[in-house]
Amino acid sequence: MGVASAGRLGTDPWGDHLDHSLASDSSAQPAKARDWIEILQRYRHPDPARSTFEIFITLVPFCLLWVAAWLALDIGYWLTLLIAVPAAAFLVRLFLIQHDCGHGALFRKKLTNDWIGRVLGVLTLTPYDAWRRSHAIHHASHGNLDARGVGDIDTLTVREYRALSPWRRLLYRVYRHPIVLFGIGPPLLFVVQHRLPFSMLRGADWRSWASVIGTNLGLVAACALMIWLVGWQDFLAVQLPIVVVGSSIGVWLFYIQHQFEDTFWAENPQWNVHEAALHGSSHYDLPGFLPWLTANIGVHHVHHLYSRIPYYRLPQVMRDFPELANVHRITLLDSFKCVRLRLWDENQRRLVSFTEARGLA
Repeated sequence: MGVASAGRLGTDPWGDHLDHSLASDSSAQPAKARDWIEILQRYRHPDPARSTFEIFITLVPFCLLWVAAWLALDIGYWLTLLIAVPAAAFLVRLFLIQHDCGHGALFRKKLTNDWIGRVLGVLTLTPYDAWRRSHAIHHASHGNLDARGVGDIDTLTVREYRALSPWRRLLYRVYRHPIVLFGIGPPLLFVVQHRLPFSMLRGADWRSWASVIGTNLGLVAACALMIWLVGWQDFLAVQLPIVVVGSSIGVWLFYIQHQFEDTFWAENPQWNVHEAALHGSSHYDLPGFLPWLTANIGVHHVHHLYSRIPYYRLPQVMRDFPELANVHRITLLDSFKCVRLRLWDENQRRLVSFTEARGLA
């Protein structure tokens, strides 16, 4: 990797000047994943005005698209379904803003992050405090074969899969099937499981339980208001496709961020949180306006290395350090090939398909 941005001063368009200067000699080049931490922490400071604006330009279009989808019912349901797709994309962006709140990255004060996250959690069907806790566990344990099961997509090793009974192998195959993983599962996760998410609440304190109860009460109130305004049939006709499409997009993004061929998995004591962050997370290099629409979540390797960076500063990181751009870079076309990967091969240290696993036997 070459040294990028030597002696450069980056200027945020919102007026926040960031000193990105590095020594021009090769010693400035990070030798290990953890060496990036000191560099990346320079980008951690949020701009409250920018953060507020980001919420505004996401929430307002979502509301307008929702109303447009409702009005389109008088023309034809096909038009409502078409409008539901961009509405779902903005709902995903709201979830990703909530995600930054959970990391304390969007505003300087914890209280501001938390309450904005809780309010957005009603729209995204996600109990904020319970989710924040499980997501923190995900960041602290991702890629650790000895600490799976919280905030992750279930992934077995080839050896573990071979040791299963035929019935349990079938269950795992069904779970990892694209129709279940990206079609049936996501809406069930957000609509049903998040109403009482026992996996998130295991060992949790009262705040997580209060978050679940408060989110559910907020949902009841919000749904009652919308049903009173537009009627239950129109409400479901508009809201259900938005939730189904949005949840599927969200799970797809999470899948691609970690389920790629040369991802990182290891057992203790070989597992290292910084190596897992950099090499167990992808750079999902999406085309056009999709990085903006997905709140730059594709720059996931940098996010896992330093999760306090606001998502709108991640493009600046990539401009200042272009050597990070090719670290586990996955294009949109590449990402579709990741769907076939189902098992971790301990010997080759990569994800493989069921067919490849049989060949290895």
